[in-house]
Amino acid sequence: MENGSSAPAARPPHVAMMVTPGMGHLIPLAELAKRLASRHGVTTTLITFASTASATQRAFLASLPPSVASLHLPPVDLSDLPQGSAIETLMSEETARSVGALTEVLTRLRETTRLVAFVTDLFGMDSFDAASSAGVERKYLFYPTNLHALTLMLHLPELDTSIPGEFRDLAEPVRLPGCVPIPGPDILAPLQDKANPCYSWMLHHAARCREADAILVNSFDAVEPDVAAVLRREEPGRPAVYNVGPLILTESKATGAGDRATAPAPSRAACLEWLDQQPAKSVIFVSFGSGGALPTKQMRELALGLELSGQRFLWVVRSPSDEGTVSDNYYDAESKKDPFIFLPEGFVERTKDRGFLVSSWAPQIEVLAHEATGGFLTHCGWNSTLESLVHGVPMVAWPLYAEQHQNAVMLAEGVGAVIRVPEPKEKEAIAAVVKELMAGEGRGAMVRSVVAELQKAGLQGLRDGGAATAALDEVANNGLLARTSPLARGTAHVMYKGHVG
Repeated sequence: MENGSSAPAARPPHVAMMVTPGMGHLIPLAELAKRLASRHGVTTTLITFASTASATQRAFLASLPPSVASLHLPPVDLSDLPQGSAIETLMSEETARSVGALTEVLTRLRETTRLVAFVTDLFGMDSFDAASSAGVERKYLFYPTNLHALTLMLHLPELDTSIPGEFRDLAEPVRLPGCVPIPGPDILAPLQDKANPCYSWMLHHAARCREADAILVNSFDAVEPDVAAVLRREEPGRPAVYNVGPLILTESKATGAGDRATAPAPSRAACLEWLDQQPAKSVIFVSFGSGGALPTKQMRELALGLELSGQRFLWVVRSPSDEGTVSDNYYDAESKKDPFIFLPEGFVERTKDRGFLVSSWAPQIEVLAHEATGGFLTHCGWNSTLESLVHGVPMVAWPLYAEQHQNAVMLAEGVGAVIRVPEPKEKEAIAAVVKELMAGEGRGAMVRSVVAELQKAGLQGLRDGGAATAALDEVANNGLLARTSPLARGTAHVMYKGHVG
């Protein structure tokens, strides 16, 4: 970071990004910072919360290039909140109670850098107050999931008044412009109980979304083309929306890289060595992210289903939770108990020739990129979904919480990139969808073909002249670099002109 004595003209444009808890928020924002640095010379400070200062997060932040600095906000007291408060409530409260400290941080950054913009994700909307108080000119919302979820949030205030009851009780799916119809029970989990404080927080954030100068979304047109076309059109009172994804974890100094964990590893992971010995596209990778936990009964059914399928599998096993689907690992991927003791008796011995079990964590990016990996049984977290699509790996969807059920509907009923595990989730049904994804000639073959095409589209968008690159260039040149010379802006505009829808 530059010191205060530097001449203003010599300082690169600087962006502050506040990251609410969860590696699923931090990773794509860090990737956005790296792309801004490589394409536009923008430096960044990632501002995180003290509550998320885990070993995993520290290792990840240490792995970032010099253009991306980081700092923690001071801790805030949340002890007055009811026990069992939703994670969305905790994140929102922590943001609201950090506005004063964040204002001081942004004020110091204005004094020591050429701070041109502030970026936050959905649960950090109240941090816009800090940016305004500190005199930051431009405020952007980074939406780490997809256009379907964003559209729901943009329409939530009107849905709140037009739907008097609960979403989960609706007889008909929710229909929004350009979106796949979403059954009420699959609507975002924090919206399923209007009496819960997290619903009020979501409504609050939805109302504030329109204060952003622009909304950057970690998605790409091919995976949700109809809603992309709708949001591309200008709408009075709604910020411009830019698809800048897929932003997934790229190579860094941390050798253990993946969806929700980036702890450095001293040597190549044993699971990768096991994958080296398996035939091409023969292994289904099973992981529910660091925040997901199955109930004990479902964990046992999954084990028996994998065994019954006869397919090779690599399973990241995490301790079950019978209290809910969000485990105590949301901030840190390490299981607090030995997860293997919850597996069916004899399962490990019976499947040792075609299964590999790892506790808590695996290098997800490397696993998905491995030629032996042919499928992914996933919770449908958006980071995991994008990582799977970028690496051309078809998916079995087993959503748990947050927006994951809605993602599963969009991916299954929209583009057809997943097969969803049917209810009830019993071993026979699990075995059937795993076999279909890996070797089926019907639905499985269609999903494998669709994912191969989405992989091409996602990668193309990130290249020079691609849609995601052009979108980010437009944001940079119309906002972040507004104080550079007109000639420089004009040259950049020529580079992307004709590629923005």
